[in-house]
Amino acid sequence: MLYSILIFGEDATFDQLSTDEQAAVMGKHHALQERLAGSDQNGPAAKLHATATAVTIREQGGVPVVTDGPFAETKEHLLGFYTIECDTIEEAIEAAKLLPLDIATIEVRPISWFGPGQVTESGDD
Repeated sequence: MLYSILIFGEDATFDQLSTDEQAAVMGKHHALQERLAGSDQNGPAAKLHATATAVTIREQGGVPVVTDGPFAETKEHLLGFYTIECDTIEEAIEAAKLLPLDIATIEVRPISWFGPGQVTESGDD
């Protein structure tokens, strides 16, 4: 089953850390990446650009309207994600625990992957 590990936090938090603190945070990411690569569980992962670069598209009166910024009015935003293959959510949670929980909130959620001619079921429908 596929799981997403979503990383929420404030845009500037990482940049405000010392060089040593940044290295420790990245070390946790590298530990997770190595574990996932070693067990062939790794899927796409990405670090998102700052929320100031985001746009939101909503329908208003039947017309798509594009506005600057993220969709939510909150201090914490989605900063990045991992897509991993695990047998259970408990296994995905254990992988997510390797991330820097002191500067971000982590959400683990089953996902279905889809593309042209391809759909995987999440098993929780």
